[in-house]
Amino acid sequence: MRHLLTDTNFRRLFTGRLVTNAGDSLYYVAAMWLVWELTHDPFYSGVAGFLTMGPSALQFLFGPLVDRWPLRRVLIGTQAFQAVLVLAIPLAAYTGHLSVWVVLAVMPLLALANQLVYPAQSAALPRIVDQADLVDANSAFSLAYQGVDLVFNAAAGAVVALAGAVALYAVDSLTFVAAALLFAGVHIPVAADEQPTAGTDGAGDPPADVAATDGGESSADDDAATGTVDDATTGTAPDGYLADLRAGLTVLRGSFLVLVLAGAAVVNFASGATMASLPAFADTVGGAGAYGTLMAGFAAGNLGGALVASRLDHLPFGKLNVAVFAVNGTLVAAAAVAATAGAPLLVVVALFALAFIPVGVGNVLLSSVVQAAVPESKLGRVSSLVGSASQFAIPFGTLAGGAVAGAFGPVAAIYVLAGAALLLAAYWLAVPALRTLPPVGDIDTLD
Repeated sequence: MRHLLTDTNFRRLFTGRLVTNAGDSLYYVAAMWLVWELTHDPFYSGVAGFLTMGPSALQFLFGPLVDRWPLRRVLIGTQAFQAVLVLAIPLAAYTGHLSVWVVLAVMPLLALANQLVYPAQSAALPRIVDQADLVDANSAFSLAYQGVDLVFNAAAGAVVALAGAVALYAVDSLTFVAAALLFAGVHIPVAADEQPTAGTDGAGDPPADVAATDGGESSADDDAATGTVDDATTGTAPDGYLADLRAGLTVLRGSFLVLVLAGAAVVNFASGATMASLPAFADTVGGAGAYGTLMAGFAAGNLGGALVASRLDHLPFGKLNVAVFAVNGTLVAAAAVAATAGAPLLVVVALFALAFIPVGVGNVLLSSVVQAAVPESKLGRVSSLVGSASQFAIPFGTLAGGAVAGAFGPVAAIYVLAGAALLLAAYWLAVPALRTLPPVGDIDTLD
C-alpha cells in the first residue's frame, strides 16, 4: 500500500479524501446533535437522518454526469459549494434565526452534493492505479474514511460538548476549502476502455471528445473552460443522459450485484434505524461526548476491517461474506444486551467496534469487486446505481428508528440491526450465486 503514496495523483486524491471525510464527520455529528439539542425528540433525529441519507437513493441520477463531466471539476465544484452552504448555520445563529427547520433545510442540500463526490472518486481511482493495486487503493480509501471518522467523530463530540455544535460548522467550511485545493492538483487520465487505437488520431493521442464523454481530461477540458461548444457541453443532453443511465442498468441487470444489493437493503434499513436512535441513547449515558464516542466506535471497527482487508482478498468472496454478517449480527446483539443491562458505555462501544471489523472488510472488498467487474467507462454510472440501490433503505430506516426509539426506547433499534445482520448471513449462505463467488481477483468483467 505504501508504494501507492509515491504516486502524486493518488497521493493528492487520497489526501483530498481524508480532508473531505474529516469535514463530513464534523458536519454529521454537529448536525445530528444540534437537531437533538433543539428538539429533544428522537422523531426529529429520524427526520434529520432521512434528509441526510435520502439523497443517497438518488445517486444513480448523478452517475451518467460523473462519466461525462471532467472528474477533477466535479470534485472541486462540490467542495466549493459545500464550503459556502455549511456557513448558513453559523450565520443563522449569529442573526438569531437558528431553528431546527434551518438545520433540516441545509442537510439534504449538502447530502445531494456528496452524491457527485463519491462516485467521482470511485471512477477516478481505477484510472490512476493499476488493477492489481485496486484492493490496496480501496483499503487506503476506506482507511481514510474510517480512520478520519474514528478521530473526528470523537473530536466532534468533545468540541460540541465544550463549544457547541454551531462552532463545528465554521471549522467544517475550512475543510471543504482545503479539499478543493487538493483536488485541483489531481490529473485524471481518460478511461482505458475508451482509449482510441493507435493511429486513430494521427499521432495516437486521444481525440478531444473522448475525455469529454467519460470524465477524463484532455483538450476538451480546456475548451470547456474558455466557452468552446463541444461534447463537454452537449453530451449531457437528455437523450444521451438517459442512454448512459440505461447502459449502467444493462451492466447490472442479471448480474450477481443485483442479488448483493437485494440483501443489503434489509440490513441498511436496520442500520439507519440504529443511527437515528443513537443521539437519544447517548443523551442517557453522557451527552454529546458519549455520542461522539459511540460514532467513533463504529468507525474504529470499520477501520480495523479496512486494515486487514487486503490480506483476505484471496478468500472466496461469497463464503467470506457469510462469516462477515454472522459475526457482525452476533456482536451487535451482544452490544444490545450490554446496553439493556446497563453496562458501562465503553463496554458497549467496544462491542460495537468489534462488530464492525468484519463489515469493514466486506465494504473494501465489495468496492474492489465492483471496480474489477465493471468496464471503466461505465464505472461512474454503475457505482452510483450500486450506491443508490444499497443506500435507498437507510433513510426510511432512520424514520422508522426515530419512531421506534420514541415508542420503545433507543436500544430497541440495536436489536433490530442484530437480527437483520444474521438474516443477511443466512441469505448469502442460501443463495448459490452469492455463496460461490470466487476471490476478488477472479471476478470476471461484466459485459
